[in-house]
Amino acid sequence: MSTLGQREDHSLYANAFGYLRQPLNFHPQNSSADVIVTGIPFDLATTGRSGSRLGPEAIRKASKNLAWEGGRWPWNFDITKRLSIEDCGDLVFDFGDAQQMCDHLFEHADGLIAAGKTLLCFGGDHYVSLPLMRAHAKHYGEMALVHFDAHTDDYDNGAKFDHGTMFYHAQVEGLIDPQASVQVGIRTTYDYKNTPFNVLEADYVNDAPVDEVVEKIRQIVGDRRIYLTFDIDSLDPAYAPGTGTPACGGLTTDRALKILRGLKGLDIVGMDVVEVCPAYDHSDITALAGATIALELLYLQSFRK
Repeated sequence: MSTLGQREDHSLYANAFGYLRQPLNFHPQNSSADVIVTGIPFDLATTGRSGSRLGPEAIRKASKNLAWEGGRWPWNFDITKRLSIEDCGDLVFDFGDAQQMCDHLFEHADGLIAAGKTLLCFGGDHYVSLPLMRAHAKHYGEMALVHFDAHTDDYDNGAKFDHGTMFYHAQVEGLIDPQASVQVGIRTTYDYKNTPFNVLEADYVNDAPVDEVVEKIRQIVGDRRIYLTFDIDSLDPAYAPGTGTPACGGLTTDRALKILRGLKGLDIVGMDVVEVCPAYDHSDITALAGATIALELLYLQSFRK
């Protein structure tokens, strides 16, 4: 188990920091940790503003503002007392080679899942979710998807590497069951009549009681194994300006956190936070939102333990 003392020891190394000041381990397959954090500095599939390749670094830096708390409000325990967490740094691949990124990320995730680890990954643009889902589906079979986003990302008319196409390919490949999947916070155009997904649009999610939204999500996914992906642009640009494709009318950070807390007990086997783009951020509020969302996901994992 990680301890506060270990966190303090690692904080002695200047500019060598893991998420939440947790230990760095560049050979995670041999780790005894429960959760491995991986950064994926990739944004070649971006259609809007580029720069999310720097998202993992920004999220890690912002997380030091959360590391001192111990027990995170409103949870009543310290995450590091229930989960051992290590950060293996960023995925290595030749910049400009999108296929190599996919191959390396699949192999990385496949090996860690086979070793019994849970992955928490930081994008990068949203395309990184596809090789991650492929690796998880190899071990867990067809999953339910819980997807927070301003966009459905299930368009079938994009290029091979396009951060708007992942969930089209995921359903075609049998990685996810769209009927047991839910997309939360959508507020851009999609195929309203023919979408196979359960869509909770942003105006409904903003106006309905949180408990009602949570209950809808829980009814849709049931007892399925879940891949949860959180695109930071599901938040309104007032709360997350630092992203590649901002869309007004989104969720508040408070509402997103409350919905996530309502998912405790669900079987979430994989998770990512993507599309933090620090070049367009202000006062690190988007990076802090990403780091906080990621911490909430870890609390969901520790609650199941």
